[in-house]
Amino acid sequence: MSEIITESTSLWRLTKNVIKLGIPAILAEITSVIMQYIDAAMVGSLGKEGTAAIGLVSTSTWLIGGLCISAAMGFSVQVAHLIGAGKEAEARNVLRQSLIVSVFFGVILSAAAALLSGILPEWLGGEEKILRDASAYFFIFALTLPFEQLRMVSAQMLQCSGNIKTPSMLNIVLCLLDVIFNFFFIFPTRTVTLPLLGTEFTAIGAGLGVKGAALGTSLSEVTISLAMTFFLLFRSEKLSLRHGGSWKLRRKCISNALRISLPAAFEHTATCGAYVAATKIIAPLGSTAIAANSLAVTAESFCYMPGYGTGTAATTLIGQSIGAKRQDLAKKYAFITIAVGTGIMTAAAVLMYFAAPWMFSLLTSSAEVRQLGVKVLRIEAFAEPLYAASIVCSGVLRGAGDTLAPSIINLVSMWGVRIVLSLILVSGMGLIGIWLAMAIELCCRGILMLIRTINGKWLNRRYISS
Repeated sequence: MSEIITESTSLWRLTKNVIKLGIPAILAEITSVIMQYIDAAMVGSLGKEGTAAIGLVSTSTWLIGGLCISAAMGFSVQVAHLIGAGKEAEARNVLRQSLIVSVFFGVILSAAAALLSGILPEWLGGEEKILRDASAYFFIFALTLPFEQLRMVSAQMLQCSGNIKTPSMLNIVLCLLDVIFNFFFIFPTRTVTLPLLGTEFTAIGAGLGVKGAALGTSLSEVTISLAMTFFLLFRSEKLSLRHGGSWKLRRKCISNALRISLPAAFEHTATCGAYVAATKIIAPLGSTAIAANSLAVTAESFCYMPGYGTGTAATTLIGQSIGAKRQDLAKKYAFITIAVGTGIMTAAAVLMYFAAPWMFSLLTSSAEVRQLGVKVLRIEAFAEPLYAASIVCSGVLRGAGDTLAPSIINLVSMWGVRIVLSLILVSGMGLIGIWLAMAIELCCRGILMLIRTINGKWLNRRYISS
């Protein structure tokens, strides 16, 4: 019997399972945040235009990344249910089908994004001086999308099989490689001083600036994508190719995948589409506002990444519990993960509020960007507890295959609350008004997600392929 599917329903035993699965994912997310800080500081040293160029298209990269996650989710949720039900042979068949579909989808997405790269920054309303760098950054990102899709599906498959540690560790290495590659690609050849060692050395560099940041990210993505896929196909205890299986595409599996993925893709499109719309609202405010917004999002990730780590654990716990027809376990796991995720993010929000000036001092040398960024980040701190609830609840519902309701909640919340309020408040309050709208929207979303989770209708959702 799986450790997740246990006869014991004691609060302590179930909490231990949550912590065991959650800690590697949380540590990976926190490490990712630290690396993002370093990454942002590297680009920020080029000036606010470099930060603004990447910030202008960042919401569009999130949108496309969300589509990759959704495509993988349609298959990984089925795998979690099948493993929970003890149908590992069928789970391996689903894995094979997911690889075929994912590679095809990644290539199509890459081609579409590459074609849009030339016109996207101008359409978003960016200033003339940042358009070229923003376009180049997005084009390089587009070329790497097949590998990003492969990494997403491999990571989700490993996680849903109960192996949180391997994808978490590889994602940490992904961030480390990103920083290392950036070190060589962003800056020109220069003399680097190491004060603690009392020495200096000549660091070879390509001096590519924003393009170098894109290349660094892309090379690290390709490397870890191949490593993640290798571990899934040749080292996974339950899903390895050595166990045998069929590569034939089956109608029921694809149908189930679409039933899960399409609402999730709609959710990500609605959410990230709102991010893109918000970027278009922010762009006329100038490079200072774009840079402050981009860096504030990076700084805020210190809070919400632990929530995503807990949500990842929730998806595995809920998926396997429902597959085993243990709705009692699924319900208990849901409330434990929500409590854990909310507690961690609330504590992080308090720390973020007081540490905001120091955080921005690490990210940029521009005084005006720092001043504005600290103000908006402190507004967001008050929304973090309910933001945590929305993140973990989404992980719970995702594990159950209930992706339609969250997509509707996100659509109404993002477009009906955040964008409407942003349009109202931006004229009088600028970027501060936009972040105030964001904080209000996150609280509304958290409440709606909690209501959906508490009513328990998701407990009867099952998407087991045969």
